[in-house]
Amino acid sequence: MPDPFMTQRLDILSVLRMAFEGAPNAIFVAEEDGTILFANEAAAVTFHYAADELIGQPISRLFYPLAVAAADRTSGPSSQLTEALEALTSHTVDGMRSDGVIVPLEVRVKRTADGARPLLIISTADVSERVNLEARLAAATNAHLGFQRLVTDIASQFVKIEPDKLDATINDSLRQIGEALQLDRAMLWCKPHGETTASATHVWRTPHAPEVPPTFSVAAAPWIMARLIAGEPAWFAKPDDVPDPIERETVRERGVLSKIVVPLPPIDNEQGTIRSLSFSSFTSERDWPPAVVERLRLVATVIGQALARKIGQAALEKAIDEVRQLRDRLTTENVELRREVKGLRTSRPIVADSAAIQVVLAQVQQVAPTPATVLLLGETGTGKEVMAQAIHDLSPRHLRPMVRVSCAAIPTALIESELFGREKGAYTGALSRQIGRFEAASQSTLFLDEIGELPLEVQVKLLRVLQDRTIERLGSTQSIKVNVRIIAATNRNLEEAVQNKTFREDLFYRLNVFPITVPPLRERPEDIPALVWSFVDEFSSLFGKNIESVSKDSLRELQRYAWPGNVRELRNVIERAVIVSNGRVLTVLPPKIGERNVPQTAMTLHALEIDHIRAVLDATGWRIRGAGGAGERLGLKPTTLESRMARLGITRKKPV
Repeated sequence: MPDPFMTQRLDILSVLRMAFEGAPNAIFVAEEDGTILFANEAAAVTFHYAADELIGQPISRLFYPLAVAAADRTSGPSSQLTEALEALTSHTVDGMRSDGVIVPLEVRVKRTADGARPLLIISTADVSERVNLEARLAAATNAHLGFQRLVTDIASQFVKIEPDKLDATINDSLRQIGEALQLDRAMLWCKPHGETTASATHVWRTPHAPEVPPTFSVAAAPWIMARLIAGEPAWFAKPDDVPDPIERETVRERGVLSKIVVPLPPIDNEQGTIRSLSFSSFTSERDWPPAVVERLRLVATVIGQALARKIGQAALEKAIDEVRQLRDRLTTENVELRREVKGLRTSRPIVADSAAIQVVLAQVQQVAPTPATVLLLGETGTGKEVMAQAIHDLSPRHLRPMVRVSCAAIPTALIESELFGREKGAYTGALSRQIGRFEAASQSTLFLDEIGELPLEVQVKLLRVLQDRTIERLGSTQSIKVNVRIIAATNRNLEEAVQNKTFREDLFYRLNVFPITVPPLRERPEDIPALVWSFVDEFSSLFGKNIESVSKDSLRELQRYAWPGNVRELRNVIERAVIVSNGRVLTVLPPKIGERNVPQTAMTLHALEIDHIRAVLDATGWRIRGAGGAGERLGLKPTTLESRMARLGITRKKPV
């Protein structure tokens, strides 16, 4: 008599076979102890078995974790196998094919709940494609982050590089980028204005890349040159991507499979000179993701800035040497010569008796004719706005007024609309359309004072303006092209602000095209007499005073004062002196150092010596000789102290 349970079991197995035979996923039906009773065609294909070969095999031999567990135990209840299979559900599991290849699988397990002994239904899906894709994405992400860190490190090297180390640093940077991107050649080349050939100034290459000739023609690359002239990079992932047929054929003849060329910003006064970075692959085609293109543009920018500083420094040293030779030749005409060298004729004349300020003015004259962005650095009150006006007055944009913006004076909520403008109804209270400072400064110069105080959210939009020269009014989606020359100024240490995450690194590099540091007044005391007379002329005319001379003692006192407020403080002191003056000789009393919290580090050694000797003299009632006298206190002979006082110009003030 047939076993009723077996009959029912065979019926259930037949139903399952009919249901799963054509299923796309691999499906097994097994005993509770793991013995395979049925495997569909997809299972046979997945595990590289014939379907009948799987019948009777233990299910554990197909899954690596179960095979290891089975090898570690000789026997055990079937419930352990069921629990182990259920533990693998919804996880990626290593499956073992008949040829020993490991296949990543997703497993699901169900039991039949009939009166007969339960059966296990095991469904698996091959997820090899998904796992491989995840691995490729992870590798690409890691590579992108690594390249981003590399570019940041390279950019930081060029911020304060010495001119004699520039060439070696450029070559090493090309090597690092070439190796990171797995390229065959990287170079920096230059095409002078009016020439039809270019030459490589810095080259790195692998043995797979051909040598670069001393000069090469650019006529065969019209598409690339047109992009570079427009200030945009050009690249192709494969030769077929080159739009110009002649250029495409040239690329194939030279064996270049993939390439990107990134222009450097203009770095001298020669219009039409083109300098570019070029990266090429001769062994494989490759894509150029936008993130990589932007990072290479950043590298081109910082290298261009470093080259500009090197060229500017060389020109400046040459000019100073010529001035020195001219002074030596024309000693008899020293006064006239000094007037020519010290003065810069702009709408606001700048005093330049000192060598420190002459260096600054030489930089101003050098950068003014160009459209380059200028970053003015220096303590408060040093005259950064005066320098900005001088740059504007000497530029081709001088026919239009310079527009000034104090980034610290505008409330944070309004600064975006002030800079970029607004549309009617952009926010509550915006009753009419208003153009921003960028539009107002079109074809002129925009001076952004205290740029270091700009909020981070506005820094992002300013970066876009510097990159694309387009703005969007608040409340509008329409882009407006602007032609504005940017001059920024700050008394903050922007490099420190970048490290503290209060100022964007990419905006700093965009602004730092041509940095000019205006020295504090204490570092150029030679300028103080001329500055005093400049302010005396201004205020005597304003207040109706007739001042013919300034006390020499006053000038000496002014020159030895530290001036923590710089030129602005000096101007205020002269204004007060002119107001209280009643005669033709102006006597100026500088602020007392004891009343001002002036750090000693802000004073020169000369000023410290004078202060110390004067303090000892005041303490001794100006008695030099004898016990307890100033000579004894200072450890000097009286005659030595008297000669030093004469040399330093220390005299006892007469009572008023």
